[in-house]
Parts: sequence; C-alpha cells; structure tokens
Amino acid sequence: MNPALQRAVTVATAQYHWLLAAARRHPWRAAALLPALLLLYVLVLIPFTPGIGDLRKAKAEAPSVLLASDGTLLAEYKRINREWVSLDVIAPSVMDALISTEDRRFYDHHGIDFRRLAGAVLSTLGGDLQGGSTITQQLARNLYPEEIGRANSITRKIKEAITALKIEAVYSKREILETYLNTVPFLYNAFGIEMAARTYFDKPAGKLDVLESATLIGMLKGTSYYNPVQNPERALNRRNLVLAQMVKNDKLEPDRLAPLSKRPLKLNFERQVVSLGLAPHVAQHLRQWLVDWADQRAYDIQADGLRVFTSLDANLQKTATQAVARQLGQLQKLADGRRKAGQERAVLQAGFLALDPRSGAVRAWVGSRDYAQEQFDHVSQARRQPGSTFKPFVYGAAFMQGFDPSDTFMDEPVEIALPGSGVWTPSDNSPPSYQPTSLRNGLVYSKNTITAQLVQEVGPAKVGQLAQALGVRQSKLNLVPSLALGTSPVTLLEMVAAYGSIANGGTYRQPFLLQRVEDRNGNLLEQFQPVTERAPAMPRAHALTLVNVMRGVIDEGTGSAIRTRYGIGADLAGKTGTTQDNTDGWFIMMNPQLVAGARVGFNDNSVTMGSWGQGARSALPMVGEVFQQAFRKRWLDAKAEFDIPRPRPPPPPEPQPEQRDNPLPGVVNNVLERFLRQLLGN
Repeated sequence: MNPALQRAVTVATAQYHWLLAAARRHPWRAAALLPALLLLYVLVLIPFTPGIGDLRKAKAEAPSVLLASDGTLLAEYKRINREWVSLDVIAPSVMDALISTEDRRFYDHHGIDFRRLAGAVLSTLGGDLQGGSTITQQLARNLYPEEIGRANSITRKIKEAITALKIEAVYSKREILETYLNTVPFLYNAFGIEMAARTYFDKPAGKLDVLESATLIGMLKGTSYYNPVQNPERALNRRNLVLAQMVKNDKLEPDRLAPLSKRPLKLNFERQVVSLGLAPHVAQHLRQWLVDWADQRAYDIQADGLRVFTSLDANLQKTATQAVARQLGQLQKLADGRRKAGQERAVLQAGFLALDPRSGAVRAWVGSRDYAQEQFDHVSQARRQPGSTFKPFVYGAAFMQGFDPSDTFMDEPVEIALPGSGVWTPSDNSPPSYQPTSLRNGLVYSKNTITAQLVQEVGPAKVGQLAQALGVRQSKLNLVPSLALGTSPVTLLEMVAAYGSIANGGTYRQPFLLQRVEDRNGNLLEQFQPVTERAPAMPRAHALTLVNVMRGVIDEGTGSAIRTRYGIGADLAGKTGTTQDNTDGWFIMMNPQLVAGARVGFNDNSVTMGSWGQGARSALPMVGEVFQQAFRKRWLDAKAEFDIPRPRPPPPPEPQPEQRDNPLPGVVNNVLERFLRQLLGN
C-alpha cells in the first residue's frame, strides 16, 4: 500500500473508532449515526479489496505453459487441478440448477440481492441461520480468499459485497457464471465443474444430465457435508431439494419431480490424477528460474499465460520416457526376485539425458521412472560414481600428452602405492593375460589394469582437469589414482555434457533448455542464446582420436549389443560403466548429432544389483532403444559421421582351397614329409 493511501486509512480508522466511542456514550445518537458509521467502515475496507485491475487480470487468467521446440505441450504452471470450459459446452441443466438454488434473481441484481439479504437477516435473527450471498459474492470469495477471508464476520461480508459490486462492473453475467463454475471447489482436488463431472460421474460437464447436475450443485452448500461419496443419503436429499427448487423456478416440469426424486445417485467416482505432462522433471527444474524471471518483469506464471519454449524434442522425450519405464519394469522383476522374505522392497531408479553436441541443446530429459512416485531428479541431482564411463578422460588426457592408441602396457597385476600409506590393487573380472595390450584395447574392453597404469603416467590431476574442462564442472573430483576408474561421484548431466564435448571435436557447449519466452499472444519477451566457449576443452585432433577409439566399444567391445541387438549401423562411439558390486550401471553413446546417457541404480547405494546390473545390461537398452527409434523414424541422419575416417573391420580370411574343399591332401603331405625326414635322417 502506498504511503498516501496508508495515511488515509489510518485517519478513517481513527475517525471510525472515535464515532464508535461517542455512540457508546450516547446510544440514541448512535442510532442516527449508524448509517454514517457503516458508510465510513465500508470506505475504510475498500482499499483492502481487489482493485479493478486485479479483476480484469483474473478475468483473463491463464497458466503459463512449457513447450517443446515444435510447440508440443510439455507441462503447465497452474494453481489448481482445473480445466477451464466455456459456458457454451456446459450442460444447461447445470446453470438451471445453480441459479434456481443459489441465486434466483441472479439476472436482476448488480452483485447484491438486497431482498434476499434482508430475508436472510430476519431468518438469522429468528434463530434460523441463513446466508444471503449471491453467485457473484460467492465468486468473489472463491477468487480472492486471502483478501476477503473465510471468517464468519461482518467485515468479511462487507468485503465480499464490495468485491461483488466491482465484479459486476467488469464481468458480464455470462462471464460471472462461467468463471464461477470453473473456479468452485468440489473436493478430491477437483476444481470447477469439468473436473467435478469427471470425478463423480466420469464424463465431461457437457454430458451431465439433470440428476447429475442437481447432485453437483447441491454440494455447493457444503461440499463435505453433502459429499455423495461419504454421505450418499444427505447428498440424495440435497439433490432432491435442488430439483424442487428447479421446479419452483420453472426450470423443470413439475410432473418430472416425483419420478426423478426416486432415482438413486449412480455415481461413477474416480479421482482425477493431475496431469504431469511429458517432462515433469524439466518443468520442476525450470520452475524457480521462471518464477524469478517473471517476478523481475511483473509477470505471474500461474496467471499470465506465458509460453516458454524449450529445446526438448517431443518425439525423443516420449521415446526416452517409454524406454526408461520399459527397461526398469523388466529390471524391477529381477530385483524383486532377489528379495528375501521379509526384506523391504527396493525400487530401482534411473535417469536419462540426450543432447545435441553441436549446440548443447537438451533433447530429452527423464529424471526418474515415475515423477508421481519419485520427484528426485536422477539427471541433475543424483551424484553417483560413474565407473568406467570416466575412463575416456584418462585416455583423452594421455593422447594430449603424446600417447598413441597403439602404445601398449602389459596386462598384468598392478600395485600402486598411495600417498601416505596403503596400496591400490585394481583388477579385472577376467584374469590377466600377461600380454602387451594397446591403449585402444584397454579402453574398448575396459581393462582396469591398463587404465591404472596409464593414469600413473598421465597423473590424476591432468585427468581431473580434462574432465572438468569437458563438462564435469559442478561435482568435486578427488584427484587420486582411483579417479581413473570413476570413484568420484558426478551427475548424469555432467557426464553427458562431457561426452558431448568429445563428440563436438573437443569444444564444450553448455547444456541448455530454454529457447525463448513469449506472452500469451505470441509476442517475443526474451530470446536465449547458447553459451559457447572460445578455447576448446581438448584439441580437436585428440578429441577425434578418442572418438575413433571409443567407436571400438560399440563395434566390438562392451557396447557391442548396440550392433547385435539393436541392429544400428550408424557411426557411434560410447562407453559402458559399472561400479563396484554392480551398484550402478551406466552407458553413454555419441553420434555427431546426438549424445545420450543413462544411469540405473537404487536410491540407497548400499543396495546392489545382480549381474544384470552391469551397464551393458541395465543402462544400455534405454539408450539403444532411443537411438534405434531415432534412426528408424529419421529423427537423426543415419549417414552422419565423425570427422575422422571410420575404421572398417577387415574381412575374415578366406580359407585355403584344400582346407575349404578337402582336408585330406594336407594330411597326406604331412605323412610324406615325416617319411622323407626319417629317410634322410637315416
């Protein structure tokens, strides 16, 4: 409230209290002063009721919407579970029941029905408590509960009346009816006649018959008391009273009253689930930012109908959501099968993220298997050990220091002394071969012993520095040798961003979701540009070398199921990851146009998965399914290739003619050779 208005209210309040004190001293004079006192009190309350500007804004209230890049609706920022419907599509019996019961002279007054008000006062004085509120006054209370209040007091009634007069000056009668029917509460998180019709009768408001209309309107006197689910007998009696009022108001033929009153309620009750949209975690991730943005510009995200365009691809988002749900459904059965009798059921969770490495635009974001059950975001909030998906940073740092993919280390047991005390002895699932192993094969086949020896040469600090430059920028990395095997917890968002930098030739692109914000009429309010760093995080040549090595993971290594199971022949590179005891499974895959990653695990990282928890079995199928659909439906170009020649596996050697046709000549030659040697030796 501005200072001038505050002073005026203070003066008026002081005068009111002075007059009230004088009236107490002189009762007969008080009777003469009563109208003046009442008028003064009304004037005092006017500033505390909604202004005309607020009413006009409420008249056009619309929730802001979150949209995919193509305009597909992803989520709504609305106050309550309500679907607005126009008066034209609401069954006429609803309006007939409402006016007959709540406000018979609705079309004759201007917000206050003084005849009804006088009757209510007389009835109340006689001991029969009655309300005299019109539909407009009830609307005022529904629209502005904080400003008007709910207390059963004279002050509340005066505020309600003042606001009703203002509403009548701004709204037409049809608009008042439409707004009222779309804002009135009906229990069970159903607001408005449309959600009430769906909740209690499983049909739209336009399909309500006269009995159903009377039942819902009858609830308005007291939604809990006349709740047809909990109190069916009261609701039935109230419904019949509404029918009688409709007859009295000439909205129902008298001869229909008796047979209709004998009919049962016939509810078809079903709670309405609030629509979460295609990207609920994204909507929540952006909500606070949008609130702050709107506050700075005097917008209300729940009322001003802002149109917020994101970088999400609606098709990829749907596909990713389905892939996560399908894979976790199958894995959960395996997890439940391992549960011992009496043991609490542990629920698997996952995160999935896909982005365009060329720009950083996020294309799909699935934060959990079901937002209604798990609001925690496994893309941006969950920090877990990435396992072997961290190894590319070790090899990338090595290439930057002059190592070549063909350089070798001996595949043998490794013991590394740690600073201070202790020895680190990393090992692999398979026994060491004691053979020279190239760096390429060390990464392709995820050899811990080779990676551990390499990090000793490169240094953990260089590995951490590269990881941060590529995109692991929020999580703290512990710069010790075991960092090479992914022991420092990170987020999926960071890891996919870092792989995006590798796929983009070593240049980091900050992941972004926002493209632009428009007003409800499509006028541009703000455009957002991707953030690009001038200096590459990694020299392009070395990044392409790393990509070339990581192709082998897909072609022949731990990610080969992408080829064999999903039949994808496009140019791809990636890495699987499995943490100790199969606690978490990771898989991230790169293409010149898309990078996608998934992580699977329990919220409690002390709970482990079985052998099916390996990244190649748990996380890979989600990424594989999304890429498969993207190529099949041509959302991605299957011919796109990285800017380094793609290695082609050599054809299998042709067998010699004698081996292919008949092995006997070779046997004969061997016999003759032994005979000649024996002969010459003799």
